[in-house]
Amino acid sequence: MNTEGRHIPTESIAMADAATTVQVSALAHMLQFGDSMFPIGGFAFSSGLESAVQKGVVTDASTLLAFTLTAVQQAARGDGIALIAAHRAAMAGDVTELIRIDEAVYARKLSDEARTMSVRMGRKFTEMGVHVLGAPLLHVWHDRIRKGQGHGCYPVALAINFAVQDLSELHAFAVHHYGIAAPILGAALRLMKVSHLETQRILYELSEHIEAAHERAAKARLTDMSGYAPLMEILAAVHIKAHVRLFMN
Repeated sequence: MNTEGRHIPTESIAMADAATTVQVSALAHMLQFGDSMFPIGGFAFSSGLESAVQKGVVTDASTLLAFTLTAVQQAARGDGIALIAAHRAAMAGDVTELIRIDEAVYARKLSDEARTMSVRMGRKFTEMGVHVLGAPLLHVWHDRIRKGQGHGCYPVALAINFAVQDLSELHAFAVHHYGIAAPILGAALRLMKVSHLETQRILYELSEHIEAAHERAAKARLTDMSGYAPLMEILAAVHIKAHVRLFMN
């Protein structure tokens, strides 16, 4: 019975509880596969922050915010578009299109380390999905990678994983967005003088732009993928020649 004295059927309560359980389970799954410490090696990369700190490009919380914002914007205009396209292809079960998207992602990685990061994380993510979820499409994708028919880039792996769980493309995009920002900020704590309070404030601020970034990426075509950020690419190139490195890039 509700506050106005009207009787609410037991069946309605049970249905509402079941719907809530499904929503909570989906949220829990999204958090699990979107965790920045999910064991696919993301913590080993700094997305060029190490070089940025060493070269004086990032020196404080303000410049750290600018650097991380550039990284997530670059990802949204590039991998984010591919992620959405791959999610739609996965929902349709179109493996041929997934291979085409995977190739487009790989071809747009300018540095060796960027390609290594995407492929290594994507393959581990696929392998984890096969063992945890066991969905047929994940087995097919894993098999294509092993046969050399796909690189296995991370955005495609994430899209397939979320599609087989019936998690939306927006959920996948949000996890990808968060997955770019969180490791950079975690790396910052080990590379420069910045506090947990400052990095959490930055992460919260960047998360407020996810829906707008998704809306733009969702309207784009795969051929619209771009990631023009020259300084980021220069820092990646500098990092390759560095003698002392804490992170793989």
